[in-house]
Amino acid sequence: MAIKEFIKHHYRHFNAAVVVDAAEAYNQHLAKGGKMFLTLAGAMSTAELGLSLAEMIRKDKVHGICCTGANLEEDIFNLVAHDHYKRVPNYRNLTDKEELELRDHGWNRVTDTCIPEEEAMRRIERQVLKYWQKADKEGKRYFPYEYMYQLLRGGDIKQYYQIDPKDSWVMAACEKNIPIWTPGWEDSTLGNIFVANVIRKDVSSYSVVKHGVEQMASLIDWYKENTKKESVGFFQIAGGIAGDFPICVVPLIIQDLREQCKLWGYFCQISDSTTSYGSYSGAVPNEKITWGKLDVNTPRFVIESDASIVAPLIFAYVLGQ
Repeated sequence: MAIKEFIKHHYRHFNAAVVVDAAEAYNQHLAKGGKMFLTLAGAMSTAELGLSLAEMIRKDKVHGICCTGANLEEDIFNLVAHDHYKRVPNYRNLTDKEELELRDHGWNRVTDTCIPEEEAMRRIERQVLKYWQKADKEGKRYFPYEYMYQLLRGGDIKQYYQIDPKDSWVMAACEKNIPIWTPGWEDSTLGNIFVANVIRKDVSSYSVVKHGVEQMASLIDWYKENTKKESVGFFQIAGGIAGDFPICVVPLIIQDLREQCKLWGYFCQISDSTTSYGSYSGAVPNEKITWGKLDVNTPRFVIESDASIVAPLIFAYVLGQ
């Protein structure tokens, strides 16, 4: 039985039924000419979501992405250091002493997965620094994702690939040349490394990397261009800044720029955050109506579950697998 048929047959109630409803509405949104914007929080790249997300990008099911700086870089870390990663199945039972031992041996733990500092983080640092310095010398400025695209297109790390590049979602986005916004990029390993390089004077200025408010300005341009004919949908994995930053572009255009634009034409969030009024990640979608983000007729879905389980299933459904 195909994945799509399995889901339709077995997922009939509760969160399971919402998976089907959200996937069907996703397809309907694309079928009428709409585009889809995806937001990525949590450690989804370390969870290797690229195995399914990359194909969604290649098949034009995703047209723009907003993610945390960690997700942007960790997909690249996995690309070059996958075989060096270490899984700790008993992570819930680690003692403080065992955590220190992992740290002292160069392991950075994300739930059950340990990222090797030297093979992943330092390897990419040495390569991307060349592009920061090149831009610095030439007086040019780029967004964080543009440096990642330069790194991939330049072939500097190709010799280190340890997975099939088709399983890297950043590689797929690079090939499609779709934009990736990373609000709060400084809250990431490479963001921290960049600051350290400026302080050490290896890079002369922080302005070499375009930051938050400039990212919002570019998102305005992208949103207005991509909603000229049909609306753009919003598919949110987890919450936080990766979701809150881009969804605000609509009220910004309408209320602050005082221009007309289409509201988001579809909304789905996968989150295990407890429903809470006052929590962004736990807010129910209808709350977004009062903020001018969604309309009363916007298809809205919340799937209260683990995104590392649910997202690949929805992607497989949308892809007709």
